[in-house]
Amino acid sequence: MNTLFSLLLIADGVAIALMVVLPILGIVIGGVAMLFVLKKVSQKKSEQKLDETSKKVDEMLETAEAECKQMKKEALLESKEQDLKRRNEFEQEMKEKRAEQQRVEARLGRQEDMLEKRETEISRKEQSLEAQKNNLARKTEEVDKLQEAVSHQHELMVQELERIAQLTKEEAKKQLTDEILDETRRDCAMTVRNLEQQAKDEADLNAKNIISLAIQRCAADHASETTVSVVPLPNDDMKARLIGREGRNIRAIENATGIELVIDDTPEVVILSGFDPVRREVARLTLEKLITDGRIHPARIEETVEKVTKELDQQIKEAGESAMFEVGIFGLHPEIIKLLGRLKFRTSYGQNVYRHSIEVAQLAGLMAQELGLDVNFAKRAGLLHDIGKAVDHEQEGTHIQIGADLAKKYKENAMIVNAILAHHGDVEPKTIEAILVQAADAISGARPGARRETGSNYVKRLEKLESIAAGFNGVEKSYAIQAGREVRVIVKPEVIDDAKAMFLAKDIAKKIESELEYPGQIKVNVIREFRSVEFAK
Repeated sequence: MNTLFSLLLIADGVAIALMVVLPILGIVIGGVAMLFVLKKVSQKKSEQKLDETSKKVDEMLETAEAECKQMKKEALLESKEQDLKRRNEFEQEMKEKRAEQQRVEARLGRQEDMLEKRETEISRKEQSLEAQKNNLARKTEEVDKLQEAVSHQHELMVQELERIAQLTKEEAKKQLTDEILDETRRDCAMTVRNLEQQAKDEADLNAKNIISLAIQRCAADHASETTVSVVPLPNDDMKARLIGREGRNIRAIENATGIELVIDDTPEVVILSGFDPVRREVARLTLEKLITDGRIHPARIEETVEKVTKELDQQIKEAGESAMFEVGIFGLHPEIIKLLGRLKFRTSYGQNVYRHSIEVAQLAGLMAQELGLDVNFAKRAGLLHDIGKAVDHEQEGTHIQIGADLAKKYKENAMIVNAILAHHGDVEPKTIEAILVQAADAISGARPGARRETGSNYVKRLEKLESIAAGFNGVEKSYAIQAGREVRVIVKPEVIDDAKAMFLAKDIAKKIESELEYPGQIKVNVIREFRSVEFAK
């Protein structure tokens, strides 16, 4: 420390000496140079001036020397002050470093104490864990021994149970699984049946309310029609005039109208027979005009048929427009309107298709209104659902497909086309309105007196209904009752249980839907009865 301080003092002395000497040297050098210059320049001056100059130089040197001494003294004092200041700063810095070192040493001491304590605690915990590990290993061995004993005991019990039950483990498991599955299936069937019955009761109640309200608001008259028309005659002599010479008049009428005239012994009537209702109507109107006019010959017949055909075309158009206005829909294609008018002369099971279409449109619209659906869409689909029947005798295919093709041809909405295709269940309905059209069609066709069918078709439908139900396994007898509206199926109780009875009813209903055509709906009633009989002797 002292050495370092001595070196610092020496360096400061050297610096101060340099500071004093250098100005002096500069002054001396300057004086010498000045003398040299003065000597060169003023050689001709007198010695007196030279002496004066020398004196002045001496004075200047003395002054410079005095200043140098003063500066040296001041420099030494300043140097001593700086040395003292630096020594004080150095000592203060050393004190602070020693204090910091003491604090660090104290902190390190405390950390060492804490580490020793932690090491002691860790050692104690390791000893405790080791003891627990040994205890766990001992208990694991005990558990393994107990598990082996239990497993052995379980095997002995299983063997004893197999001996007593005379069943293997797999057979017992299979039997138990089958029993659980049967019980679960029965529970599921009962739950499903209860839920379905609850939903069905609520749906039936709402549907009955809506349908009854719609039917009450849409009452319609029905009259069965046939494929023949009867034209009254004023007298029997008119028959001969209608036949004409060698039958030329009757042939002219049949050729012009395409309808067969039946003139028999029935007094004062002529029967028109044909499956095309429009042509039959043309023939009827033609005969009435000819009978009223009295002039009956081939030329007059052709003229009258042509005139009646034009008049009937106008009536057909007016009938289509009337149907459109009655239902309350607009924007139909003109050809669609004409086809609607042709339905006035078309019958299905004796029901007039024109009135049936209007009724279906009104019923579908009323039900859609109750359900908050699109009323115009439901009415439009209901009015056009049987449009194919207007030309089904002229084109190949079902009236459903023909109607859908006509709707596509005349730019009807795709949903209208779907409702036409789905109104007999041939395709899945895509809208609720299409389902309403199905229901309205069934309601209109199921009204008392709305339709008729021949006895042979009726009997065939009942026989087909009974044969479908009898074709399922476990069915003992089947009866079609209520004019084919219900089929009662009696099953063998030892083959069909309660759960299977519910599924059997669903399967029979699906098969009836896929194989049988019928108006309305058919109720499938599966009856399972078990009787235990014993005689007391």
